[in-house]
Amino acid sequence: MIELRGLSTGYGGTAVVHDIDMEVRAGEIVTLVGANGAGKSTLVKTISGLLRVHRGEIVFEGKRIEALSPRARVLLGIAHAPEGRQTFSGLTVAENLELGGLVRRRRSPDVVARQMNEVCRRFPVLRERMHEVVVNFSGGQHQMLAIARALMAAPKLLILDEPSLGLSPVLVTQIFHLIAGLREQGMAILLCEQNARLSLAISDRGYVIENGRVTLSGKGVDLLNSSEVAEKYLGVGAGSGPMDEARDEEFASKLRLLMQA
Repeated sequence: MIELRGLSTGYGGTAVVHDIDMEVRAGEIVTLVGANGAGKSTLVKTISGLLRVHRGEIVFEGKRIEALSPRARVLLGIAHAPEGRQTFSGLTVAENLELGGLVRRRRSPDVVARQMNEVCRRFPVLRERMHEVVVNFSGGQHQMLAIARALMAAPKLLILDEPSLGLSPVLVTQIFHLIAGLREQGMAILLCEQNARLSLAISDRGYVIENGRVTLSGKGVDLLNSSEVAEKYLGVGAGSGPMDEARDEEFASKLRLLMQA
């Protein structure tokens, strides 16, 4: 669905990621694994058009898109839920969702209305609070709203940057279950996630990024079982002791069962 070929990008004239080759196929979850500052967020911002490509190509469904605006990429089917949630706290749930579908509404109002119903089906708590201003929402509710707003664009490729950051274990379970469910419906998902253990557990494939370069790639399960990945990343965001690792293993097993249900 999307392919990066020799992609280099960064801020101003300073390159942060270098010569990235990667792809996300239709109906896949692909995880980017790496420490803070490795270049994961920079990479996904470039895919969605928020940063300019320095060198290389972005090919989406056979078409080069690196010169297209963020709006044009949304219309092609790329949506991005950025790190930090970034909901509009002075607006209601409904207004936040309407903003997510704004580009498409100008082309097809009926499609946006149907998408609103579908999004609310996935997030019942948002339907219940549709006309409330979101300023006092919890972190989990803001995260659900951020993902729901991205889904309003009816994307073919959904980019999620740190969707579980700062959430309780219960909410993390809900978010990962949602992500797995979206994949089962054929959506492609590119996931940047602090918790490498859990994200790789539900991923088809993954890429390890260090200092802005891909240093390792493979199937999610293979990376999960890699001693090299385990040593560097499998404690990130999940504690550092044996009990934390045991909880993550149990959680990952439950997620796999949910995906098979």
